[in-house]
Amino acid sequence: MSLTNTVAEAVEMGDSHVESHLHPEPTFDLAAHPSPTGREEIWRFTPLKRLRGLLDDGPASAGTLARETSLPAGVTLTEIALDEADAARVAAPFDRLAALAARQAPTALLLDVPAEADLAEPVRLQLTGTGLEAAVAGRLVVRVGRFARAVVVIEHAGSTVYNAFTSVEVGDGAQLDLVHVNDWADDAVHAEQINARVGRDATLRQFEFTLGGDLVRTSTNVDYAGPGGTAELFGLYFADAGQHFEHRLFVDHNAPKTISNVVYKGALQGQDAHTVWIGNVLIRKVAEGIETYEENRNLVLTDGCQADSVPNLEIETGEIEGAGHASAVGRFDDEQLFYLRSRGISEAEARKLVVRGFFDDLIRRVQVPELAEKLSAQVEDELQRNVLKEL
Repeated sequence: MSLTNTVAEAVEMGDSHVESHLHPEPTFDLAAHPSPTGREEIWRFTPLKRLRGLLDDGPASAGTLARETSLPAGVTLTEIALDEADAARVAAPFDRLAALAARQAPTALLLDVPAEADLAEPVRLQLTGTGLEAAVAGRLVVRVGRFARAVVVIEHAGSTVYNAFTSVEVGDGAQLDLVHVNDWADDAVHAEQINARVGRDATLRQFEFTLGGDLVRTSTNVDYAGPGGTAELFGLYFADAGQHFEHRLFVDHNAPKTISNVVYKGALQGQDAHTVWIGNVLIRKVAEGIETYEENRNLVLTDGCQADSVPNLEIETGEIEGAGHASAVGRFDDEQLFYLRSRGISEAEARKLVVRGFFDDLIRRVQVPELAEKLSAQVEDELQRNVLKEL
């Protein structure tokens, strides 16, 4: 029996639950996800009251988001029943928010990229909140067929209270760039869990840019359907006064010869700006020959901010190519500022240059030029709001 078949059969037999000390077992059963008290490991950083009732069990979602799409030829976006979405070959919800979103969404959307498609243009999905009166539950399945190549951009804007569960299937040999832009209005609440399965010799590159919202809590969980898969998870966040941005990453190396690379960078400015980054990698006994690295860097621009950064590694086999992590929270580099100012650059412009350089390597990785330009401009706008006004 081949190693690929062994992994596939384990998934079919239900042996895909997460044997992690830091993550509960995934399930659609809401009873297995009790209401949190705030003392649990996966909830201790989240201000539960600011979720505006998203953790409450209730009827199907009454609110909606305005939707605009741009679909290249061959790509389809259709409504499907919730039980069909449940059958997606990815992990079930890991927490109560995701389980509620899976149950409360009225229907699910299936974004389907056919096998062997090579898209010249990105798929674009624009979701816009229209008010805070009624909460919105969303359900999305992204399916990329074998050997396909695609870029999918999902942009969020407006005011809303939104809870979503997203499933991502990357077929064998496929390549997917999945870009999430969270540019909400300052009063929006956004919770979302993104569970992805990467096929044999497939590549997933996920980008997450969080630039707006009152509270944003996202959780990305990745596992593998066979050997040779690669997952690269990149993120950028910029929190202003009073905002809470929380990003949680989990990579489950459940197949050999797989690769993961996680790089998230954040900046904070203004009183009570709070960011949370939690990274965890589980390397199972079967996952021999894997490579993994996770990194989180935070730049504190003003007083009164708090950045929490918690990397974790759980290793069950010593037969690996490499594993490591790095985490840092700091202020402007005085040597960099001195170097720039000694060459006649004003302090305001020097600070701009430092922050641009801090984020530039992530923005440049985005394969949509107009979006990269837009993100650079938004970072510039964030700088103007607070830190540069104080100079």
